[in-house]
Amino acid sequence: MFEAFLEIARQLNLLGITPLLMGSLGFEVRTSKDWQAGDIDIHVPGDSRGWEAPDEERLYHWEEIAEMMENLGYRLVDIHEHEFQRGHLSVEYGVMDTLPEFAGISLISLEKIHTDGVVYYLPTLEQYLKIYQASSKDSYRANRNNRKDFKKISYLQKYLKADRRKCVDI
Repeated sequence: MFEAFLEIARQLNLLGITPLLMGSLGFEVRTSKDWQAGDIDIHVPGDSRGWEAPDEERLYHWEEIAEMMENLGYRLVDIHEHEFQRGHLSVEYGVMDTLPEFAGISLISLEKIHTDGVVYYLPTLEQYLKIYQASSKDSYRANRNNRKDFKKISYLQKYLKADRRKCVDI
């Protein structure tokens, strides 16, 4: 699944877009653990109102992204979720500009990653904790993924606490 993300991100880079890898796949990349990602969550620049913005206007460069995804063999299956599918692989787009208000994460604090010539952003573990804590309070997400989110929150709290103890012990 990560190879599919890199394929998409490479094309986004050609459009002048540096995507943010979110969700379980991004969390897997950050932790090197299997979190059973079911899809690829990619956030790109867009309207900071997020879901309040009209579907067709929410993501900047939407027409170019949709055309690029079609050229990669994906088909749009849900305009509201900005979801594409190719076979059993699902890719959903979100707006990275909602992070400051949603989870208190400034966009300039995101870590820029370079992998095989592809440039993308990936939240740090501390940022993932803020994201999962914020999303666990979101009623829509609570109905879909709360158990998975709480498992990740617990992992992050334990890991970050242990990591801080290591730093203090040094």
